[in-house]
Amino acid sequence: MPGVRMRSFLALLVMLMVSLAAWPVHAQDPPPRIGPFVVDLHGTIPRFPTDDLLAQSRGMKLAELPGSGLGLQVGVHLYLLRWRAVTFGVGGELAASRARQTPAALSAEAIAAGIQPVRPAEERFTSIAPQLSFNFGTGHGWSYISGGLGQSVWSIVPEGQEDYPPDTDRLKTINYGGGARWFAKSHVAFSFDVRFYAINPGSAAYRFTQSPRTTLLVIGAGVSVK
Repeated sequence: MPGVRMRSFLALLVMLMVSLAAWPVHAQDPPPRIGPFVVDLHGTIPRFPTDDLLAQSRGMKLAELPGSGLGLQVGVHLYLLRWRAVTFGVGGELAASRARQTPAALSAEAIAAGIQPVRPAEERFTSIAPQLSFNFGTGHGWSYISGGLGQSVWSIVPEGQEDYPPDTDRLKTINYGGGARWFAKSHVAFSFDVRFYAINPGSAAYRFTQSPRTTLLVIGAGVSVK
């Protein structure tokens, strides 16, 4: 599965670079350089994993895991060095997302038959990390690949289970991905980002198992300002 994700990601980046290489020339002036800075503001859709090991680490049923949610991604990047076709950038990113699952109430017949109710649950993910980026294109629009190492807090809280230690662990997290920005105006662009967060295992607590090593996929789109 990781190999399939990586091949799809590389294919996406190739298409982005080809499309931006064909970006039309504006008037007769040479295109501006990338930067000198950009601020990204994206709405995101995180695809939270739903697997048995994760559910066991929180003492939950598989059906109680919320799955996909909504979030926000804010990034600031500086572009200080260009070498041939590559512009190098440094910056940082804050990502926060949330998902909630509220099951339908069981009927009296289901309760009488001994069917156990599914608890409502909320899942939250917050990550902050520096990033290094490799950018291809011009100031009118460019694609990039980027990555960084930081920390995240990943909590999954079913109803009635508060203050569970793994929900406050600061976990080492590697983020990597890429995207593109298209400047239809001088200082405002449409942009999108596809990013993976490789999250270290969390601690075990009480009678539950350790949370597994996980890769979280987050897809974002919004605006960039330079």
